[in-house]
Amino acid sequence: MIRGLYVGRFQPYHNGHKAFIQKIAEEVDELVIGIGSAQMSHTVRHPFTAGERILMISRDLIHLDIPIYIIPLEDVKRNSLWVSHVISMCPPVTQIYTSNPLISQLFLEAGRHVVCPSGLCPHKVLSSEEWCSLVKAGDNWASYVPSDTVRVIEDVGGVERIRLITQTDESVVSGNMQPQTISSFSGCEPNGIPSTDRS
Repeated sequence: MIRGLYVGRFQPYHNGHKAFIQKIAEEVDELVIGIGSAQMSHTVRHPFTAGERILMISRDLIHLDIPIYIIPLEDVKRNSLWVSHVISMCPPVTQIYTSNPLISQLFLEAGRHVVCPSGLCPHKVLSSEEWCSLVKAGDNWASYVPSDTVRVIEDVGGVERIRLITQTDESVVSGNMQPQTISSFSGCEPNGIPSTDRS
């Protein structure tokens, strides 16, 4: 049996992620999806909670014909320990799916079988910062995400949250308010997944 692993931040879960998962589902019997930076939320880089991201993914993939396990993964501050942390939190997997060079390298160094589907790079489709900019500007952010993601975002007041936290972050940077959580958007490594990922 082939059980694959795919790790991302899913901030938010968008059409690029969906296409990548659909491709993986053609090759595996079961799929483990790791929610990176699970402890992070309410910042421009990490606007949604792990629970909200799990809802986005599980609702969209409910009709997929394979078992899916969604695992929250909190940050580890050292890349050299990240793979063992991920593996310890997930069901046993036979291969890793990624389009991220650093993730690929870390798993290869750990002796894991890595598959990099050609032509699919979810983290290059839309970054969380780009998506937040669309929301703030009132542009058509919904066209970049599956309909179930739209519903989750609307249910949790995600649009209002994004507009509030973008204003808060801008105020902190410009010096108009005291930076209470400046570290929350300063780019920790490996951000639940290595910091080169922008998904």
